[in-house]
Amino acid sequence: MQKSLTPSAALPLDAKAALLVGRVWLQGTGPVLVLVTPDDVLDLSALAATCSELLELANPAQSVRAAMAQLPRLAATAEVLSNSAFDARKPDLPWLLAPCDLQAIKAAGVTFVASMLERVIEEQARGDASKAESVRAAVVAVIGENLASIKPGSAEAERLKAVLIAQGVWSQYLEVGIGPDAEIFTKSQPLSSMGTGAEVGIHPHSHWNNPEPEVVLAVNSRGQVVGAALGNDVNLRDFEGRSALLLGKAKDNNASCSIGPFIRLFDADFSLDHVRQCELSMTVTGPEAKPFVLQGGSSLAHISRDPLDLVNQAIGENHQYPDGFMLFLGTMFAPTQDRHGPGQGFTHVVGDIVTVSTPQLGLLVNRVTTCDSAQPWTFGISALMRNLAQRGLL
Repeated sequence: MQKSLTPSAALPLDAKAALLVGRVWLQGTGPVLVLVTPDDVLDLSALAATCSELLELANPAQSVRAAMAQLPRLAATAEVLSNSAFDARKPDLPWLLAPCDLQAIKAAGVTFVASMLERVIEEQARGDASKAESVRAAVVAVIGENLASIKPGSAEAERLKAVLIAQGVWSQYLEVGIGPDAEIFTKSQPLSSMGTGAEVGIHPHSHWNNPEPEVVLAVNSRGQVVGAALGNDVNLRDFEGRSALLLGKAKDNNASCSIGPFIRLFDADFSLDHVRQCELSMTVTGPEAKPFVLQGGSSLAHISRDPLDLVNQAIGENHQYPDGFMLFLGTMFAPTQDRHGPGQGFTHVVGDIVTVSTPQLGLLVNRVTTCDSAQPWTFGISALMRNLAQRGLL
């Protein structure tokens, strides 16, 4: 993990030009909003008490650039990154938290054809990984693999829906994959996401699960997308496959969400158009004596709904977010590589190291454990409000 927690690995390739906002835990102080440069971690508290407040400014990037020369230095970036490893933290040095705080943590599901087919397979297999391969062959034989040209909600999509219903293979996942309404769900709670270097959790009763490498948009209360980060939407394929009504249990558990390492603010050098072209890479390295390595990726160029469409389906007249929200955009990554035997596909084991990266946003790294063994979530909104009041920031 430590090799992923260095400035050269964790920061964007153009880090000198990037405006990277994060949060660190500072012993004796608590969570502190920071600006991260290739060399230094700078205290942003004088500009905004929380990340949510910062993103509400009329022009966050412009405000941060204007304040840079006056920001107090907290530590060297290399020190903070190294100290963010869950098992190597020195309490007298800061370590990185998830960069968001009061924002709701939302996610869009079934936004890529590849993952849509895998969701249908999970449903048909009733969450049993051993049946996945035979179900996959049967589903693809009827549906086909090339649905990428179909625009969700279009007349063509409606015609395909009628055909699939007639053939008895229509699915709730196809409904949100090619229907007019996107799947937008609550992934986790404000302040509960893990940051880079931390452990992420899988439910101890899950036997079929996987990471989901994603881009996460930072959206303010006005529905404006003002930045982006990397995310790992840890997913329990068996729980969700048994019933869509178990989505909450499949998605929202202790340590089951990771965002970071930073939010890159939109400016002249990085915008939503850059996000639309992001190519994500993911690697899972196992703890086995004969190392297991899984590599995959997700290309935003292949997303079936534009990111702004997903934002507009999440916020509007029907739903407001006064503290803003973070929105996972979904993934085309759906691992099928066998790990524990032929036809068993992929599932996590405790000790997996997961990295998610893209040149524009850097690298997010986490170690896998079970939710009951991960660090309990104890610092919630009331604790943050007390902390800010004690520091004179409210």
